[in-house]
Amino acid sequence: MPSFDFSSEVDMVALKNAIDLTGKRIIGRYDFKGTSAKVELGDKDSIITLFADSDFQLNQIKDILFPVMEDKEPDSTKRLDAQTIQKISGDKVKQELKIKIGIESELAKKIVKLLKDSKLKVQVAIQGDAVRVTGAKRDVLQDAIALVKKSITDFPIKHGNYRD
Repeated sequence: MPSFDFSSEVDMVALKNAIDLTGKRIIGRYDFKGTSAKVELGDKDSIITLFADSDFQLNQIKDILFPVMEDKEPDSTKRLDAQTIQKISGDKVKQELKIKIGIESELAKKIVKLLKDSKLKVQVAIQGDAVRVTGAKRDVLQDAIALVKKSITDFPIKHGNYRD
């Protein structure tokens, strides 16, 4: 029986490119000259850290970063979880943006419920941070993909790992 998985992985190469491009744009901007404004990516913990001299500059950095991320990978900003702004030495501030990797259990349950309520003839199983969908025909699986893509727009979900 044909099957596929719904998953949500981060394209780390595109993310690193977006961070590097944002860093170059910050260096090139006149209003950031002589400031401590910068963007860093923690590879191990998947956290983007923004450093700035004020809350206003922090928002300007986000205004640079988010469109670049969207250009590199569509819907990538939807997976960011913004933490509270922290004051560090003096007037300087920093903010961490955690990157959500994989489908969380609440979203996985929502996908399962959506497919069960749709009366499509598919079997759905949660497997770790992915959701496996199995059906008798490819057409039914394509209908399931279309339904989930249309219904869940607040988090980037990809389909892949097709098996016949």
